[in-house]
Amino acid sequence: MDPMTQSAQISSSQGFADGQNSAAKESKLSDSFLSSSPVSLIQSPQVKDLIHWRDPKKSGLVFGLSMLLLLSLAAFSVISVASYLLLALLCVTITFRIYKSVVQAVQKSNEGHPFKTLIDKDVSIPPETFRKHVDASLTYINRALKQMSRLFLVEDLVDSLKLAVVMWLLTYVGAVFNGITILILADILLFAVPPIYEKNKTQIDQYIDLARTQVNTTITKLQEKLPGAVKRSKTE
Repeated sequence: MDPMTQSAQISSSQGFADGQNSAAKESKLSDSFLSSSPVSLIQSPQVKDLIHWRDPKKSGLVFGLSMLLLLSLAAFSVISVASYLLLALLCVTITFRIYKSVVQAVQKSNEGHPFKTLIDKDVSIPPETFRKHVDASLTYINRALKQMSRLFLVEDLVDSLKLAVVMWLLTYVGAVFNGITILILADILLFAVPPIYEKNKTQIDQYIDLARTQVNTTITKLQEKLPGAVKRSKTE
């Protein structure tokens, strides 16, 4: 075989292998990010049990604490809320530390520091875990930047128009609600919608399918009238 041909074949095979390794690495990073993303967190069994009120006491406690935190942020600044929370935690730990010291002095025992097991516990983040999450987040950020450039540079007219409509609707939402109010509503919906949907799943699915069909029909009509969308649908 000609040496130049053999060299070209080797280079081609190496390039193909590098491409496969790069794709596999990107897929692994993407899977790692998705496993730690908010969507995956909501789909975890523990969170599902909370928002479906499997244990009413635990769900009520989490819902009450989250609402208390959000209402506090609505009434006070973030610095004030964080300072009060940390101050309350310090008051609890200091009071408990003094109480245990007095008890040990009265009983003449030598139990040691009450928080010794927590102090000795390693709370440092392993470098591998930190790098894994940073790499996964970087993959997601790059995808988001690519998607934003595609939308704002109008690569596809229909998708850019969808974004424009959403942004236009959000201007009205922003005029009525602020960020904390939206978070409070989202917290209420997060704990209210799942049990309601679970009880009325059949009827709600029918309405959702009807709305999805109507939206798809409207989008199809728009794509037929817009030349850029027609071109894209033909290529697909």
